[in-house]
Amino acid sequence: MKRIVVSVSNDLYNDNRVLKTCKSLYAYGYQVVVICKNATPQRQNQYATFNNDYPFIKTKRLKFLFKKNVLYYAELNLRIFFCLLFHKTDILWANDLDTLIPDYIISKLKRKPLIFDSHEMFCYVAELKQGSIQQKTWLKAEGWIVPKLKYIVTVCDPIKDYFLENYNVNAVVVRNIPMKNLSTAARKQFPLKKRYIIWQGAVNIDRGLHELVLSMQYIDAELFICGNGDIFNELQTLILRHNLMEKVHLTGKLSYQDMISFTENATLGISIDKPTNRNYAISLPNKIFEYINAATPVLYSPLSEIKRIEEEFHCGIELKSYNPEELAGQINGIINNNELLQQLSDNCIKAQNYLSWQNEEKQLFNLLDKI
Repeated sequence: MKRIVVSVSNDLYNDNRVLKTCKSLYAYGYQVVVICKNATPQRQNQYATFNNDYPFIKTKRLKFLFKKNVLYYAELNLRIFFCLLFHKTDILWANDLDTLIPDYIISKLKRKPLIFDSHEMFCYVAELKQGSIQQKTWLKAEGWIVPKLKYIVTVCDPIKDYFLENYNVNAVVVRNIPMKNLSTAARKQFPLKKRYIIWQGAVNIDRGLHELVLSMQYIDAELFICGNGDIFNELQTLILRHNLMEKVHLTGKLSYQDMISFTENATLGISIDKPTNRNYAISLPNKIFEYINAATPVLYSPLSEIKRIEEEFHCGIELKSYNPEELAGQINGIINNNELLQQLSDNCIKAQNYLSWQNEEKQLFNLLDKI
């Protein structure tokens, strides 16, 4: 059996994109080895369940001395390099730019094919300030390697266009859509027994979370924010300051199955990223597809890629304003309109026939056939 070694910079536990990819690679006949970050002590006890769910994935978990900034990325790349150097592999698979450098060097040393899976426009994420030394460094790395690559996978058409326009290389688009068997089996009946709103994902800046929390002062429902990130503590402070502890709940990181359980029972899903940077402006958030696959109506920001999905399937309502009071007014108008919710939810169920990982993975199989 041929072996694919997959490199990723996180602990893999909640990276559904990588897990789905690994499952597809295994189903197509490859032995899958993943190099990833070691779990935190708090998560160690969760890995028995993880290993039961993904017995076909062999993992090499790396421990790090440094936790962030340039020293972390330097250590990450060195550790992945030496791990790859002493691992037998037939194909290398690098997830995002932060693992690409060691994979590229090893692919040249061992003369093995390399697939680069770009989940976002890495050099333009909100955490990299425009014109900063960090951004310039990553742009140089990208400009050095990407034009030399033969096999690139990405998550949406704008990133594919970015690689073509800037580096004259073609990418295969494989959108990050859930497996069809995770979708809600039965039609939802509105009103639901319990009315609540959900937001899920990385709790980072410019995702409309401050405004969403403040809007809850005027909304007769609860909000669950499922995830963790850079502004988690800020949101905790904001919730305390406005006495919203009984209405806004920060769950922290959940297993994918636990998060989907929240989503399936929600009245409304929220995805209101702001187009404040190049990456967010062209993004197609995973949560959009997860809401649709849970038959949960969506309130979405008018980003170009989201609008393309919504114009075809009509599963949500476009955001009108980030002003907390106006946002609350729009949310109240949606969650109090059971006829509208039912229509949007039924449209989600129809969309599930087209929006599934089983359809997307065919592009991966075509790429592997070429290799």
